[in-house]
Amino acid sequence: MLAVDTNVLVRLVARDDADQVPAAEEFVSKGAWVSHLVLAETLWVLDSVFELSREQIATTVDMLLSHRDLTIQDADVVTSALGHYRSRTAVEFSDCLVLEITRKAGHLPVATFDRNFAKLNDVRQLR
Repeated sequence: MLAVDTNVLVRLVARDDADQVPAAEEFVSKGAWVSHLVLAETLWVLDSVFELSREQIATTVDMLLSHRDLTIQDADVVTSALGHYRSRTAVEFSDCLVLEITRKAGHLPVATFDRNFAKLNDVRQLR
């Protein structure tokens, strides 16, 4: 299976380039893998550039997880991260993803200076 870069995934979601969208669709139609990093970068672009709301970001993650042609790296980890993201309005998706990747790797707790992130279980705030 081939993989996609952030710009390909952004084109699929944002549908903002009449030339690149069909090329992205054709490429992923054969099956494509999306890494955690590409997912996190894509969501950052959708938030920062396209100014999608938290709910729109969450819906996008759901859509990507259920996309027939995409395989998301450790979909179970991403699903768990999405649950945290939906339940905590002050925590970024990338933080939730870091927590769940760390949990799967067995390297808890996560240390942070971020007060909001530290409100999640298995995250320790440093002072």
